[in-house]
Amino acid sequence: MTATDIPSPRPRPDGARPATPLLIDTFGRTGRDLRVSLTEKCSLRCTYCMPEEGLPPIPEAARMTTDEVIRLVTLAHHDLGVREVRFTGGEPLMRQDLERIVAGTREACPDLPVALTTNGVGLEHRVGALVEAGLDRINISLDTVDRLEFAELTRRDRLPSVLRGVRAAVEAGLAPVKVNAVPMRATLPGAPDLLEWALEEGVQLRFIEEMPLDADNTWSRVEMVTAQELLDVLGARFDLVPAGREDPSAPAELWEVAGRSVAGSPAHVGVIATVTRNFCAACDRTRLTAEGTVRSCLFSDDETDVLGVLRSGAQDAEIARVWRGAMWGKQAGHGIGGTAFHRPRRSMGAIGG
Repeated sequence: MTATDIPSPRPRPDGARPATPLLIDTFGRTGRDLRVSLTEKCSLRCTYCMPEEGLPPIPEAARMTTDEVIRLVTLAHHDLGVREVRFTGGEPLMRQDLERIVAGTREACPDLPVALTTNGVGLEHRVGALVEAGLDRINISLDTVDRLEFAELTRRDRLPSVLRGVRAAVEAGLAPVKVNAVPMRATLPGAPDLLEWALEEGVQLRFIEEMPLDADNTWSRVEMVTAQELLDVLGARFDLVPAGREDPSAPAELWEVAGRSVAGSPAHVGVIATVTRNFCAACDRTRLTAEGTVRSCLFSDDETDVLGVLRSGAQDAEIARVWRGAMWGKQAGHGIGGTAFHRPRRSMGAIGG
């Protein structure tokens, strides 16, 4: 894997926050990509994310309502400089008001790209309405196209539904449809088959290194499949040519699949090496949990309750001030592998992808 020119973050020497409305931190990064978790509920139980019995339920009164989600996203775009929003979960399709959330966001922020990350279960029945509501982009999680492996990994036999959802997204005109896969020891031999399937379906596959965010606390750095191991397996069948990143803050390093094309353009596969080649220095993300707390780093337990500020009757200017303060304290990086690293108390399903 080739090296990428992403410097280590360095704090401002004077420690003073510049007078800017943007979501900046002490290392000079700016939060422009907003991830909004809508629920902790999920229709699958992926072993690297959810416990078999599911996550403890969030009380309905504690979860952001339709209008609250729209208001906070609108504030982030208009007042804080956010340039893209992605709705996540848990599984966002578990929210029956998802179409209203997307439509309300589109109406309030006509120029804001609206994306969705989903496991694809049941997507075929709703993707048309979501596109009509204003959805621009979609990522679908799928780790294997082997039905038995899928059922073992997700603890649910729902692969046919996910495959129909992928095809429905393509037919609905969402492009590119991106498929996210977490390579595991058990599924690594099938990674070339998954890439072949993605090429045939005309979707862009991105592999993501497994992170210590599973609810069962079984993650092991030794057992984790590294990006290099994955590339070695893929390289045995495909000729992969390094293609860099779409932009400096994009998490995926792209590799052109030589001799293959999708919709008339060269085919690519992405590799997100969160653990072995972290991109913390270029991170531009800010997050809202389903309870309306700002979480500026996926691996930090620091959360700031902006929903509580909103519900207290505060004006947007006060909510924005609190959000900026939360972002200013963002940590330099996750530090996985270092002696000071402590895995977050909350799992990926509870935080939001």
